[in-house]
Amino acid sequence: MIGSLRGTLLDRDGPELLVEVGGIGYRLQVTPATAAGAGDVGAETFLHVHQQVREDAVTLYGFTTIEDRRVFEVLIGTHGVGPALGLAILSVHSPLELRRILASDDVAALCLVPGVGRKTAARLLVELKSRMQAGEVDASAAVAAITGAPTGGTRADVRDALAELGYGADEIGRVLVDLPADGDTSELLREALQRLAAA
Repeated sequence: MIGSLRGTLLDRDGPELLVEVGGIGYRLQVTPATAAGAGDVGAETFLHVHQQVREDAVTLYGFTTIEDRRVFEVLIGTHGVGPALGLAILSVHSPLELRRILASDDVAALCLVPGVGRKTAARLLVELKSRMQAGEVDASAAVAAITGAPTGGTRADVRDALAELGYGADEIGRVLVDLPADGDTSELLREALQRLAAA
């Protein structure tokens, strides 16, 4: 598994860098900030790398700092977030800014990322808070942001909130089996999301 590369920057083509190491050119997908900060073509550069292996491709993602790479890995480990969206989020928000957004429940700031609507932003807010240790999750605020209405405090409310967050019926059914029928919606939703994240 490739964790970092140090070599000569051969080419910069939009969101892709070509870095030569030991006579081999590695193509890396990067954010605009990483591309700009990689140095001049022909100069030595260093990048932290996340390597993704799929059946049909091996893709490298490059980052200026190890913190950027770690946050990217947290992002792509989140339900519904692929590498393209992970890079898009880091293209708009630095890891520090992302933690501030999560800590302040700033759904609108997440909506600044291209392709992220209000529902996706609210789901990301709930899921990323626990993963990035950005403070206590206010699940009820996220539910209200999605539905625009107060929650009813029942298992049905949790089911509806999970559906709005983009989870499928099978996933929802699995996590709701052992949840109490009544209780605080925020607590039940938090528990359901933790179970989904652990699955």
